[in-house]
Amino acid sequence: MSSVPHTVEDLLRELAPQVLGTLVRRYASFDEAEDAVQEALLAAALQWPKDGVPENPRGWLVTVAGRRLVDQVRSEAARRRREDSHALATPQSALIGPPADERPEADRDDSLALLFLCCHPALSPSSRIALTLRAVGGLTTAQIAAAFLVPESTMAQRISRAKQTIKAADGTLALPAETDRAERLGEVRHVLYLVFNEGYTASNGDDLTAPELSTEAIRLTRLLHRLVPDDGETAGLLALMLLTDARRPARTGPHGELVPLGEQDRGRWDAALVAEGVALISRTLPRGQVGPYQVQAAIAAVHDEAPDADATDWPQILALYELLERFGPNPMVTLNRAVAVAMVHGPDAGLELLAALAQDKRMAKHHRLLATRAHLLELRGETGRATDAYREAARRTTSAPERRHLTDRARRLQASGGTDA
Repeated sequence: MSSVPHTVEDLLRELAPQVLGTLVRRYASFDEAEDAVQEALLAAALQWPKDGVPENPRGWLVTVAGRRLVDQVRSEAARRRREDSHALATPQSALIGPPADERPEADRDDSLALLFLCCHPALSPSSRIALTLRAVGGLTTAQIAAAFLVPESTMAQRISRAKQTIKAADGTLALPAETDRAERLGEVRHVLYLVFNEGYTASNGDDLTAPELSTEAIRLTRLLHRLVPDDGETAGLLALMLLTDARRPARTGPHGELVPLGEQDRGRWDAALVAEGVALISRTLPRGQVGPYQVQAAIAAVHDEAPDADATDWPQILALYELLERFGPNPMVTLNRAVAVAMVHGPDAGLELLAALAQDKRMAKHHRLLATRAHLLELRGETGRATDAYREAARRTTSAPERRHLTDRARRLQASGGTDA
């Protein structure tokens, strides 16, 4: 047995995708393999803390999960006459299995192929997220359900449907052909980006953040970066996550209230994450073609490197947002560019951009547009209109901390007794 520098739980989450990838490759059944791996992980979670971690923990998990899967197939085959195509087709050596600590030198890490499988085009975005967190992230169904504020039974059904969809689509554990690998890799990155965003600013509920989701997104993106080290956009995505998550300790006050970027105590930012993120994006940008994740990481780096809000290089941020918009229309990018325009050219210029953005039906009543308008009106000295906009934004958001923050802004403006110019 070996001593391990991190907890058993951390080790199991790291090994889960490797073990699942091995079983899916061997037995070509994602659904049954995933169930078997979950049972093996549970057995390890109960046994390893008492008996110690095996010298080859991955081999132990592969052996135990493989035996569980074969037992399951045999049982079902006996009832449904499927033994000829499943258990009988399995070599006897595999049924017996190697010793739990035998090191399978020939086994390769199928984690990247597993990420592609969980982000199969046949799945909806929500199903991709759920399946990735379960199969690659090693989170339990209960943990995923709690993070997204849905009943466990609802999340279990979503994951089950996702596995059935992959089965019906004949999804296999294999890297996509070269012709569509870039597109599929982009889908994987997008899933990880969505997971991180939901963790960094939860869209619903009483808490501003769901740290377990953003932490897991960073861990999985580190894994993806390790698997495709020369992919600039994956490096950019990881840098963006690190530079953004570095601010998390300062985003809430002592009572859980939201603290805007300009008002945060930068001494509470995680300096190690900032340094890692800046170094990563600094190495990545000069290497080749720049993509949107790299540009977003560069924007985050400019914010994080400023010693205080007044020292922020807004002209550079504005130039980066203008570059980001060239990758395709995105109302949220335009919204953020409006803030940068206001900081460089004055609030009137920013409000003019917001007026055009409000013609987009997706944004007209969005709480972020309303909150940004309120902020720019406040900078312009139009206290009454700013107060009304803050209140309207508070009514529109589904996040309790954001609602409290926006309501408090409106209350403070009203209490200041100022009048519109």
